[in-house]
Amino acid sequence: MLRLNELKLPLEHTEDDLTSAIIQRLGITPDELLEYTVFKRSYDARKKSQILLIYQIDAEVPNATEKAVLAREGKNSLVTVTPDTEYKFVAHANSDFPNAQQQRPIIIGFGPCGILTALLMAEMGLKPIVLERGQDVRKRTKATWGLWRERKLNTESNVQYGEGGAGTFSDGKLYSQVKDKRHLGRKVLKEFVAAGAPEEIMYVSKPHIGTFKLVKMVENIRARITELGGEVRFEQKVERIHRVPNGSEQGQVTGLTLSNGDVLHSRHIVLAIGHSARDSFEMLLEEGVYIEPKPFSVGFRIEHPQSIIDQARFGDNAGNPILGAADYKLVHHCKNDRSVYSFCMCPGGTVVAATSEEGAVVTNGMSQYSRNERNANAAIVVGIDPERDYPGHVLAGIDLQRKLEKLAYELGGQDYNAPAQLVGDFLKGKPSTELGSVIPSYKPGVTLLDLSVALPDFAVEAIREAIPAFDKKIKGFAMNDAILTGIETRTSSPICIKRGGDYQSINTRGLYPAGEGAGYAGGIFSAGIDGIKVAEAVALDLLNISTESNI
Repeated sequence: MLRLNELKLPLEHTEDDLTSAIIQRLGITPDELLEYTVFKRSYDARKKSQILLIYQIDAEVPNATEKAVLAREGKNSLVTVTPDTEYKFVAHANSDFPNAQQQRPIIIGFGPCGILTALLMAEMGLKPIVLERGQDVRKRTKATWGLWRERKLNTESNVQYGEGGAGTFSDGKLYSQVKDKRHLGRKVLKEFVAAGAPEEIMYVSKPHIGTFKLVKMVENIRARITELGGEVRFEQKVERIHRVPNGSEQGQVTGLTLSNGDVLHSRHIVLAIGHSARDSFEMLLEEGVYIEPKPFSVGFRIEHPQSIIDQARFGDNAGNPILGAADYKLVHHCKNDRSVYSFCMCPGGTVVAATSEEGAVVTNGMSQYSRNERNANAAIVVGIDPERDYPGHVLAGIDLQRKLEKLAYELGGQDYNAPAQLVGDFLKGKPSTELGSVIPSYKPGVTLLDLSVALPDFAVEAIREAIPAFDKKIKGFAMNDAILTGIETRTSSPICIKRGGDYQSINTRGLYPAGEGAGYAGGIFSAGIDGIKVAEAVALDLLNISTESNI
């Protein structure tokens, strides 16, 4: 099979146009093209009046024709042999795993990383046990709506905790900048399609799923894990891990204790706890697990009419169903030596309450698959780092997050309203007193005021400089009536649980830090890829030990 790269056609082309372009690129006759599939489709919108679709195509032709094309093309990168992107399992357990001398691996957390770790382990016959502190996705959804509609927070089951992790209440983006030479991302996407995701996520350039579809998909994957011998236990909070403090096995993990007093034994434990598991970070530090502080970002959510973004990005082609709702990715390097960037942009979505602690306000963004809500939203955040902004102890970044989140709660009126301000007023440095044309989507509600008191001065200064700069790239970005809602603090984990090349903690053997909470991913897709890598590492170590014990 042949891979065709960079095949460009006008936005309004027909299927016959695509077929003709394939035949022309390959230099073959129509009857020699047996079949083709779209491997990837993206677009080039740099010229709004002449938007192009860019294809990667896999074409099947007779063997003799394929050899002739490849000989003629030589080293031309536009036509190559289709690479093998099928996932290859690194190991498989015997059908009788575990025997009396073996322990099942344990996964703490059932977000995107934990889900893919558990699924892959189950497919390899390892029968993992998953411990999730939150509720199953249906119960969790009701608990989450309890905060949004009734101002009632469940601290153990919310936007951050529960089946599906924080990614369940998001735009469901399935792309990242992770280098993926082994095509592990294809494995993630195929499992999602098998669980009910739209087929198009396999080929569109920026695939997404949306919250409602994610809910059913997560349930289907859980059912598959269970069918393969794994277990998923909800409302199971880990109170402490058991780590040998000294002796010949110094630093070896041996099990854990749950908050209900139950003890589980295992020498292979995956930490897929997410970026908001602050009490778990504190517990791990107390138990002696090596942790480092790392940079993260803070800022606000900004909302514009989606039509403004569509027009700025696509011009007269705004509304084209192939293009869908427009997104953006922006960055600005400020005079005060700070960087401001857009994060987790949600086309046609809503701003949501995302706190996991009482007396705090945290925002996040969410979209459905249709992306047809009135507003576009994104986080506009400022990068901060430990040495400059929160020096001291390892968990000082968490202290800073909590300080800002509690301040936002107080500014909002201490009822989970979020503080908000019109962009025009923010740039002028005056409090907002009434809304304009843009209606904020955040629930339970917003309290208008001066947001400059909600962040450190350097962050406010940087964002005020960045918004007009972004307006030069996205016309209308600095519109007076656009809304800023505070505060965004959970962009990434404030810590990194360091691991070595074998994916194990550098000072705790058998403990596998994984995903976003441990500092090794940034979203659903990269977390899923990391989950696969960690599952492989556990399998290779566990089955090697198992094989040696049976010699």
